[in-house]
Amino acid sequence: MKKLIYIPLILLSCSCLRLDSFLFNADPSIESYGLDDYEGTVEIEVGPEYDIADSLIHLISMQSDPSGDNKKIHAVYLGNVANIATDTVILYCHGNRDHLDFYWPRVKLLANVGAKNRYGVLAMDYRGFGLSEGPSTEEGMYADVDACMRWLKLMGLTDERLIIYGFSVGSAPATKLTAEPRTMQPAMLMLEAPFASEEVFVEDASGLSLPGSYFTSLEINNGDLIRKVEEPFFWIHGVDDDYIQIKTHGETVFGNYEGTYSEAHRIEGGNHGDTPYIMGYPEYLTALAKFIERP
Repeated sequence: MKKLIYIPLILLSCSCLRLDSFLFNADPSIESYGLDDYEGTVEIEVGPEYDIADSLIHLISMQSDPSGDNKKIHAVYLGNVANIATDTVILYCHGNRDHLDFYWPRVKLLANVGAKNRYGVLAMDYRGFGLSEGPSTEEGMYADVDACMRWLKLMGLTDERLIIYGFSVGSAPATKLTAEPRTMQPAMLMLEAPFASEEVFVEDASGLSLPGSYFTSLEINNGDLIRKVEEPFFWIHGVDDDYIQIKTHGETVFGNYEGTYSEAHRIEGGNHGDTPYIMGYPEYLTALAKFIERP
């Protein structure tokens, strides 16, 4: 039975309901990032063995300017900033809710791929999330992630050392900027629980074939864009995901990939946000490391 985002048809038919705000469920109410000291809800919890030294945690900001709409975007970098010119960096694009504190345990996990601090990790709050300025928009999200790439490039990162990881709604900028690069061309694409398109999202929500444009102005279509991606592709999805269903979304994205190399990790018992936990953190980190380090 579909629990996921079932929205009664009578509500979907109401002109005041838009899925845009549902997909951008941001929380801009915080005054500062707590990170390890954050006392609110987090998506998953990780043990102290995954902690990162304070000296390697850097809160930064950058300007993002799509079509003249200049906003300050806030981000966190894990690693030695002075080594970006030689390190490999994972750029993490988080999901649709709250802010960086909610995803902080996930960001720390990525800083433990292979070995602690083997790779740098950069994660940002899209505009409208956390401390980042402005309203949340699709184009703004792409511009914000590209602004992070611009910062990394200024710090000396080159294309072949950039890996992009998109979770949930974050799969949109990750796929978009790999398929149609702007500032940099990511060398690898990792997607966790990606959604295929806003059309499929609406169909899953209503149970009917309805035009997505009636309920949202979003034009996200990972299912089509993935066809343009040539770079190696890592896909992971919880089989029991009741928010973005694996059958209608994840399998579509993975099946449409026609590039050089792909891996699929279907995690039995995994729901939308707990797949790394259900898989087991050591197994999750090992899978990521093997993908990155493959010949």
